[in-house]
Amino acid sequence: MSEPQNPQVRELDARSLRGLAHPLRMQLLDALRFGGPATASQLADKLGESSGATSYHLRQLAEYGFVEDDPERGKGRERWWRAVHRGLRFNRDLLKDSDPVVRGAADLYLHEVATSQTRDLSTWLGNRDAWPDEWRDVGDMSSFTLRLSPELTGELVEKMHALVESYRDRAPAEGTPGTEQVRFHTHAFPTRTD
Repeated sequence: MSEPQNPQVRELDARSLRGLAHPLRMQLLDALRFGGPATASQLADKLGESSGATSYHLRQLAEYGFVEDDPERGKGRERWWRAVHRGLRFNRDLLKDSDPVVRGAADLYLHEVATSQTRDLSTWLGNRDAWPDEWRDVGDMSSFTLRLSPELTGELVEKMHALVESYRDRAPAEGTPGTEQVRFHTHAFPTRTD
């Protein structure tokens, strides 16, 4: 499955995966990607961590090129961080790497992504009554089971990704009344009934 290169999306390689494959680092990066720039203290409060831990892991993320200083913010000793890329792309070859450390990091990364997506959905379900009817009415939690080959599965996944990406060009500017960030999670995996 080949996708066009996008400079806003970083493809993970063995080195960068080692720098990211840690639960708190992944949470910090998501907080910056989806919530915008923040300080280590703000992120510590948001995630229920110590500012020492968030500071350390932010520096590690910066060393691997995931986050950077936000020069438009911060006065004096206050250091603001921002995400460098809009998204990440996982290279499945990392799961077959000859180095067991890389394979372990790849496995941890995928499990943390699944945990994060489950947390997002649980948060929505727990807070949906706080949203206006028009948002509650368009939320979706669908499940489809089809009998497909690996080739057809790959084709369907590629088409779903292309469809979602086609809406980026139609997205209203940030701050447009009546708009919100909307998360879409896709999962495709084979199952057996026995």
